[in-house]
Amino acid sequence: MDFLLHERVRSGDRTAFAEIFDEHARVVYAHAIRTTGDWALAEDVMSLTFLEAWRLRDKLREEVRSVRAWLLGIATNVMRNIARAARRHRDAMSRLPPPEALPDFSDAIVGQMADAERLAAAGRALKRLKRTEREVFTLVVWSDLGYAATAEALGIPVGTVRSRLSRAREKLRRLVEEELAPKAHGVEPRTYSGHISQREGTSVRPSHRRNGR
Repeated sequence: MDFLLHERVRSGDRTAFAEIFDEHARVVYAHAIRTTGDWALAEDVMSLTFLEAWRLRDKLREEVRSVRAWLLGIATNVMRNIARAARRHRDAMSRLPPPEALPDFSDAIVGQMADAERLAAAGRALKRLKRTEREVFTLVVWSDLGYAATAEALGIPVGTVRSRLSRAREKLRRLVEEELAPKAHGVEPRTYSGHISQREGTSVRPSHRRNGR
C-alpha cells in the first residue's frame, strides 16, 4: 500500500500527498516546536517542510525507507536554514545605529504554567548544545525516531547517533538545571549571549512624584 501511495505522490497526485500530510504533520510540528520553542516558527517549519517534500517527491523511491524519517530530515534542514538566516539578520542589525531606548513592559507578563516555563528552559538549554547534538536529541528523544531512522534522516552512521545522543543527554541535564536555577532565586535567566536581560546588580525602583503642593 505504501508503494502505491508513493507512486501516486511521485506522479503528482495531491490527494495522495494529503494522506502523507495527515499522517505525519503532527510529528513534524512536534519536532519543530520542541526544537525551536516557538509555536509560530514551528508552524512555518512544518509548512516549509511539506512544501519541500512536495518539491522532492520524486525521491519517494527505494532510497526512502521511512517517510517519517525523510520528513524529519527535511524539517531539520529547514531549521538549519532558518537559523542561518536569523544569524545573518542579527549580523546585519548589529551594524545599524542603536535604536532609541523604549520602556520594557516584559516584566508585566508572567507565565502561569510550570510546563511552559520548563519548555522555555529546555529550549534555551537545547540551543546551547552543539547543532549536531541538538539535532540527534530532538529526533531520537522528542520525536521518538529510532537510531537507524535518525541516522537515515541525518545521513550519519548509527554509532555517531548513539555517541552524540549520550553527550547531549548529559549536557542537557546540567544546562536545564542552570536555566531553571536563576528563576528559582528570583534572578533573570541569562540570554543566549551570556548576558542577563537587565544590568546585574541593579534593581528597578518605582518612581515617586513629589507633591506639587
